Amino acid sequence: MERIKYVTLYKLKTNEKIKNQVALLPHSPGVYQFFNAENKLIYVGKAKDLRKRVSSYFLSNIRGNVKLEAMVAMINDVKYIVMETESDAFFLENALIKKYQPRYNILLRDDKTYPWICVRNEHFPRLLVVRKTPKDGSKYFGPYSDVSTIRFLLDLIKRLYSLRTCKLNLSQEKIARGKYKTCLEYHIGNCKAPCIGKQTEDEYDLQIDQVLSILKGDTQNVMQYLLNEMNNAAADYRFEDAQLLKERYNRLEAYRSKSIIVSSAIQTIDVITVLIDEATGFANFMRVVKGVIVQSQTFELNPGIEDTKESLLSYVIVEMLNRLGELSFEIVVPFLPDHEIPNHLFTVPRRGDKLTLVELSFRNLKTYQFERLKQMKADDPDKYANRVLSKLKNELKLDVLPRHIECFDNSNIQGTNAVASCVVFKNGRPSKKDYRKYNIKTVTGADDYASMREVVLRRYSRLVNEKMELPDLIIADGGRGQMETVRKVIEDELGLKIHVAGLAKNKRHKTNELLFGYPPMRIGIKPTEPHFRLLVAIQDEVHRFAIEFHRNKRSKAMMNTQLTCIRGIGEKSAQKLLIKFKTLSKIQNAGIDELSEIVGERLAKTISDYFVNKKS
Repeated sequence: MERIKYVTLYKLKTNEKIKNQVALLPHSPGVYQFFNAENKLIYVGKAKDLRKRVSSYFLSNIRGNVKLEAMVAMINDVKYIVMETESDAFFLENALIKKYQPRYNILLRDDKTYPWICVRNEHFPRLLVVRKTPKDGSKYFGPYSDVSTIRFLLDLIKRLYSLRTCKLNLSQEKIARGKYKTCLEYHIGNCKAPCIGKQTEDEYDLQIDQVLSILKGDTQNVMQYLLNEMNNAAADYRFEDAQLLKERYNRLEAYRSKSIIVSSAIQTIDVITVLIDEATGFANFMRVVKGVIVQSQTFELNPGIEDTKESLLSYVIVEMLNRLGELSFEIVVPFLPDHEIPNHLFTVPRRGDKLTLVELSFRNLKTYQFERLKQMKADDPDKYANRVLSKLKNELKLDVLPRHIECFDNSNIQGTNAVASCVVFKNGRPSKKDYRKYNIKTVTGADDYASMREVVLRRYSRLVNEKMELPDLIIADGGRGQMETVRKVIEDELGLKIHVAGLAKNKRHKTNELLFGYPPMRIGIKPTEPHFRLLVAIQDEVHRFAIEFHRNKRSKAMMNTQLTCIRGIGEKSAQKLLIKFKTLSKIQNAGIDELSEIVGERLAKTISDYFVNKKS
């Protein structure tokens, strides 16, 4: 059996089928690619929201656009690459269009290049705006799609640091000979005149180091400086200065979101990552040329029983080598494979642009994994349930798959009309025929722990006596106190071996913790994980069921109280009427003959007269 399935996400024959799958696209910025039946790239586009943008191609409002209709009719396959920002997507779209020149894209024939900021490799380095990045030892930052961002950065740096702008060759020998004179920039305070020795090269280089930090995106210190100056200006009632500083602060914040994927330091590398999830694995391959991602592919793996992530990584590397014919000399990976590949250098980055690329590759893997799970949930619910329950079993280290889960909740208002409910989930789905409602009988007032003990004891004493199926896992809605109450009943009083977990909320009343074990320990599961979302869904369902039961009981109690106010009507007569007519308004509108069938002719007339008098 083939161990690897090459997946492009939507290998579909008709546009209708593609439209049905578009709902699985992520709401993330990125680049999408359309392929025809011959697997030829026909269009590349960028999107702030991939799902919204791609779905727009299949709406009725494209009718009348002949070229667009023709392109949509040719779409046979859709691929996408998730990016960190819309700016990243812009650069990647540009690179892909230039490389593949898809039929339905506007071809970039002018070979336009975007500007970079250059820190020259020279004595007392200058900052320049350039369009080319030769290997001359200088440092280059960019490219920038927005020229105003470059202008802002250069203006900000000019105001914060006294850097020279002249083209002089400021070697130590020429400065020592006194060859230069000060210029206007020195006299107006924009330069400290290193040309005549008023600023040493060490002092100047210290400023350059801070400038490099800003250009690399490390703007925290500068932003804090601007924030302090803004607050000082506002405190001195210099509101115009404060507003100007605020605008610079906001622009610097916007600058931080510039493309971090494109880097002149990266030439040609391949990035490969793998991810194992239960019995399935995923792999992502990215090719980076001159700092720009030009190719991305995702694989679904069928790992063997003894396969590790290192062995899978080796397998994917060999597979990509066979598919593409060659790989880049440098391959960036999250960890080393278990086999060496001749003539290739493996890099495991710990910081910098290469680590950013690895993180982006993992993000694409996670996104693809999530979309595959959603598709599995729609196509094969049982398989999806097994997968989610397997993850939960592994997280909690259970001895069996938790196919039968039960959860309890109490509901009362200041101790009145106290009730409890139990919901049952089997194979990851609610089993409503097994839901149970409980009126609290032995507890007075609002005592959640005592109410929980009563309900759990009643529930499982009956299941044991009637030899019915016991759950694999019990969820206590609450923290350690509720868990301990349930555990004492299950283990100490009934002598049963049933695992108990608890769901706890944060200060915003949002479920964010799963507790398990004795004593209860926090299990580190992300709230976005499918198995955590299953537990939250169970919790929400038991809340809904308990509140609905409590509301109905309270409503009936109120109606029962109104009926017993009628002379001659006791609790039993009131209950008979409510069972028959359901609501107080139906009793009020019922005729004497209908009422007589329940309480007799005399009381029926009394009830009718009561409501007639109440209306008047």
